[in-house]
Amino acid sequence: MTRSIVIVGGSMGGLRAAEQLRAAGWAESITVIGTETHLPYNRPPLSKELLENPGTTAEAFEAVKFRHRPSVTDVEWRLGTEVVGADLPNNTLTLDSGETLTYDGLVIATGLRPRRLPLPGPLRGRHVLRTLEDAVELHQELRPGTEVAVIGAGFIGCETAATATKRGCSVTLLEGTSGPMQRALGEELSAGIRDYLVQQGVTYHGHAKVAGLLSNDATIEDESSCTGIILADGTEITADVIIESVGSIPNVEWLEGNDIDISNGVLCDEHLRVVGTRNVVAVGDVARFPDLRNGCGARRIEHWSIPGDTAKIAAKALIADLNGAALPEPAVPLPSFWSNQFDLKIQGVGSPTLATRIVELEGSAKTPHDGVVMGYYQDDALVAVVSVGLPADRQLHYRKLVNDRHSEQPQQDTQLQAI
Repeated sequence: MTRSIVIVGGSMGGLRAAEQLRAAGWAESITVIGTETHLPYNRPPLSKELLENPGTTAEAFEAVKFRHRPSVTDVEWRLGTEVVGADLPNNTLTLDSGETLTYDGLVIATGLRPRRLPLPGPLRGRHVLRTLEDAVELHQELRPGTEVAVIGAGFIGCETAATATKRGCSVTLLEGTSGPMQRALGEELSAGIRDYLVQQGVTYHGHAKVAGLLSNDATIEDESSCTGIILADGTEITADVIIESVGSIPNVEWLEGNDIDISNGVLCDEHLRVVGTRNVVAVGDVARFPDLRNGCGARRIEHWSIPGDTAKIAAKALIADLNGAALPEPAVPLPSFWSNQFDLKIQGVGSPTLATRIVELEGSAKTPHDGVVMGYYQDDALVAVVSVGLPADRQLHYRKLVNDRHSEQPQQDTQLQAI
């Protein structure tokens, strides 16, 4: 009898899992279940190129859809379908239609959803950015002269603020705890990028706590819309459009009741096998797994490279378990990320948040538009590098140093000063 592997999650993680299962030798049935009606597509452009000029939803999808490898042409895709419950000991899933689906192996690839501000008031005028439909709808609101408030200055918040400014909007960027992208970049580079964003026309408010929302108080409740933000100090910021970019929540509710740790994503071992289960793995940013590279505990990593990296590990482990074979040595992912904001191209490799000290390797963090490289050290080991305006060959050089956990601090190189 043909065995089946079901992948829950129809985004990038689900596609990469299907590809890696085939690459690892699984020739039997694969079914992917996804809540969106689209086949997998690339999300980073949603806050950048696609938000600036998406066209119709169909045109937007054509611009960002992933090409499928020939090996997965026989994979069954069940789109517009939600898994609402799972009985992991008995290998069954419950769909929103009421249907029960059985499996031999399970891949959890349900990813994240945007966190929303826990504030009362109408939803009209409030936006998040996660799907194609989000980008197309928001683009229509970003007309020249529109007042836009972006709450949250992480990567998506900063990218969205930059795109809206380029569209001719008047943009206010609010961050509640620190500087733009400071958790990932450190205080010095964050301050340099903050100054750059302000130079480009973004109004920035740091340590701004949102206390409430302004409303037009329409007589008909369904026609009410947000018209601005009230800060904890009483400051009122008017806005035609409010964009909430305040973090993400792992999609794990459908796994409740299975006696597994889903307190922050899905807890996995070093092979991406879900702890406390049999023949179940997780991939992508919903997976919380040990960081063998840096010798720290289990953590989730929300970078673009992680779905592909974790899928390679998880696919081999799942097939080995299903076939009663020995587990391969687990690979050790090296995270990488990038961000485009106006003319800045920020590139990172490694795990900056683990650093105990940060040093300038090239250029100056005060003037990131002139080119800068920051090194992030955990004690003496280089665990990450973030660069702005770095040529490709230099980026590869630093990637190798991070991959080797290089311990020697290079002398500051001034070659980027003229960029």
